[in-house]
Amino acid sequence: MNKTIIDRIGNTPLVKSMVLNTNPNVSLYFKLEGNNPGGSVKDRAAYSMIKNALHRKEINRTSKLIEATSGNTGIALAMIAAIFKLDIELVMPETATKERVATMKAYGAKVTLHPDGIEGARDYANAKVENENYYSFNQFANDDNWKAHYKTTGPEIWKDTSGAVTHFVSSMGTTGTIMGTSSFLKEQNQNIQIVGVQPTDGSSIPGIRKWPKAYLPKIFNAKKVDRTIEVSRDESIAMARRLAREEGIFAGMSSGGATTAALQLANELKSGVIVSIICDRGDRYLSSDLFE
Repeated sequence: MNKTIIDRIGNTPLVKSMVLNTNPNVSLYFKLEGNNPGGSVKDRAAYSMIKNALHRKEINRTSKLIEATSGNTGIALAMIAAIFKLDIELVMPETATKERVATMKAYGAKVTLHPDGIEGARDYANAKVENENYYSFNQFANDDNWKAHYKTTGPEIWKDTSGAVTHFVSSMGTTGTIMGTSSFLKEQNQNIQIVGVQPTDGSSIPGIRKWPKAYLPKIFNAKKVDRTIEVSRDESIAMARRLAREEGIFAGMSSGGATTAALQLANELKSGVIVSIICDRGDRYLSSDLFE
């Protein structure tokens, strides 16, 4: 019974769409990653990256840690760093919501806001690594990111659908979730379709990116994604609101985007079992206009 907070990472609920999916021959399930203790899917990767860096003796309690993040990874790293008594600086776009900043600080992290978006934050963190002896987990190029999902998210989906899953839908940011889950599911059944979600041109959706080539995550392998569906910011906002009001699922904009794509897919299929990632909780967006 001696469960710690770390033992509560993963094994998140899988719940069936009761309202939004209207195709009677398709089952759509939502994997509720907001039920992780840090409130998002990123708890998995953060724990994996910190645990393995400590195990390899790449870091210790005197290390100066830094990471660029759009939000959820930062909260997860702040939580795990607190547990392991590590100091960490988290660099975010200055557009980050107040809730995100406050949560990271509550865990004891230093927060730096950058005016030039996530790309600027990444450049700032890289400069600290190169010039000031900082250590960055570099979630965009860290195999411990995607391996967390290979070891946990993929097996959970396979088990909880009794191997019946036919399609997996995930927003693509660092791409760790989709890379690791795809790797595991394809080993179980090569016919499972992996669907990535990206923003339409000009759409800014926190947690979903269409990266410039220079910033494309090194862990990304296009061969692991069978199809990409693009969603707009307006669609993502509207669907996040519908998730809350119609399904009772309180989540952020990227989850709205993933659900938009999952419903498009559900309407195309003659039959199937779709699992879509709900990557975080909606309470970290209340100071934004997402739910107004």
